[in-house]
Amino acid sequence: MEEKSLKEFVEVLCSAAPVPGGGGASALVGAVGCALGGMVGSLTAGRKKYAGVQEEILALKARSDALQRELLAMMERDAKAFEPLSRAYGLPKETPEQRAEKQRVMEAALTGATEAPLEIMRLCARAVELIEGFAEKGSALAVSDAGVGAAFCRAALEGASFNVFINTRAMADRERAGHYEREADALLGEFLPRAERVLAAVRARLREAR
Repeated sequence: MEEKSLKEFVEVLCSAAPVPGGGGASALVGAVGCALGGMVGSLTAGRKKYAGVQEEILALKARSDALQRELLAMMERDAKAFEPLSRAYGLPKETPEQRAEKQRVMEAALTGATEAPLEIMRLCARAVELIEGFAEKGSALAVSDAGVGAAFCRAALEGASFNVFINTRAMADRERAGHYEREADALLGEFLPRAERVLAAVRARLREAR
């Protein structure tokens, strides 16, 4: 999935094809958010003015680069996780035996289709943490890029959550569904406000009197 051109990805995304969908799109947006954080790091490292935070910036950059690669890889994992669910929806259900088999297959497929976007959420939460550091310690010339990165990571986090919740609502195993939903809610509850604080700080810096 990550080998497609942006044009190909967007064209398939807007088609009736089952994948990519919101999960893969969220992973891509999160990866772009990470890349913007990495851009701030690249524009900060080596500058005499920021020599005091050089080691921290380089560490943030290394983590951001690795996280960016993980999120890009999640585009493919999310697509592969959804394919069994897409097939399961089409299974016959005319007889009691067919209905029971469809329910069994659906439940297994729903688990995989939920775990992939939940992992995207975890990665996006880590991305928000990194963007906080870039926004605070990075070059003032790139503060707007840190803000865009925070906005993208926030959108990706919330976007992936929708793909968690649409699958958990269909699960027969409500205990398992509740486990996934509680983790998703916890990630949203902590990291959406943290991303918004970064955005507010960036807005304030951009609008302050010169």
